[in-house]
Amino acid sequence: MTEMVYGSMPSRVSEPVLPRWWRTIDRWSMSCILVLFGIGLLLGLAASVPLATRNGLDPFYYVQRQALFGGLGIVAMLGVSMMSPYTVRRFGVMGFALAFVALCLLPVFGTDFGKGAIRWFSLGFASFQPSEFLKPGFIVVCAWLMAANLDLDGPPGRVVSMVLALTVVSILVFQPDFGQAALVLFGWGVMYFAAGASMTLITVLGGVAAVFGFVAYEHSEHFARRINGFLAADIDPRTQLGYATNAIQEGGFFGVGVGEGQVKWSLPDAHTDFIIAVAAEEYGLILVLVIIALYATVVVRSLFRLMKERDPFIRLAGTGLACIFGVQAMINMGVAVRLLPAKGMTLPFVSYGGSSVIAAGITAGALLAMTRARPQGSMGDLFQRRGR
Repeated sequence: MTEMVYGSMPSRVSEPVLPRWWRTIDRWSMSCILVLFGIGLLLGLAASVPLATRNGLDPFYYVQRQALFGGLGIVAMLGVSMMSPYTVRRFGVMGFALAFVALCLLPVFGTDFGKGAIRWFSLGFASFQPSEFLKPGFIVVCAWLMAANLDLDGPPGRVVSMVLALTVVSILVFQPDFGQAALVLFGWGVMYFAAGASMTLITVLGGVAAVFGFVAYEHSEHFARRINGFLAADIDPRTQLGYATNAIQEGGFFGVGVGEGQVKWSLPDAHTDFIIAVAAEEYGLILVLVIIALYATVVVRSLFRLMKERDPFIRLAGTGLACIFGVQAMINMGVAVRLLPAKGMTLPFVSYGGSSVIAAGITAGALLAMTRARPQGSMGDLFQRRGR
């Protein structure tokens, strides 16, 4: 009787989560990330054994930990990639808030592990670096603010995001962690430009950043030492840059052979910041080009998929996530070949790390969630939603 009066309503059969995820995910990008993780384990077998030997540990101690933390990072990536963009936004806001509070508490409870910069919390069995988890959350929050600015009668989201970016960068600079500060500022700048900022404003902000860089050079011994080392005509062969440069030259095109490299016995950070030097020495330029191609594939494919996206939040968040993922890899490799000053930044999914590889998994998962194929609707629908 009810159907005779009101008509029948066809039941909607929802597609199960896993088939829908597999159908809409960018499988090329996900495959590239998994291959990068596999390469990281392969290089860890060579790079971390000398360090474990020096520390009196089992030869494969760091490789096992890399597999554990990397596995957690992959699980995090897959889990986040199954979320909707707006679920990612909710978790991103909460994650940013927690990471920001942890970042503010570093001067009181943090440690520098003898490296001159207070960036970590020591947990005994592992360490925790808040800035690694802050980056994806920061990108998501700023994308949300900038997208809200595009709505009719929306809040001044771009201005608020600028204040937030300057606050985060200031805290990172005082650690000091100029590498993460530059990466955060770059990610924000890319989104700010994509959100419609004028080139004049971008140029002014770039000039302000240059002035702050000069001030940091004049008043920070840590910053000045790294810049002077980068600008020096000759490289001290006993420094990490000297060892890395020599290893890359020795590797040539095909490498010296698996397990035959010597740089891992000299570099204390061969398994982290200078893992690309180990790859270049033992496997040659071929593997380095493969690694570069894998990162480039993830970034370029993500940006092309985002060009079709009409939702401003998804487009801005995905752009920011793709750029910080690719630029972090570029900075790490650029330092090893002396194209950039030393930054102390890991190579995502390849370098050994705990919080860094898990945070990389969260970043990649959020990027995959933003680039999943979804119906775009018509442009008129977008304007209609804004006018409500």
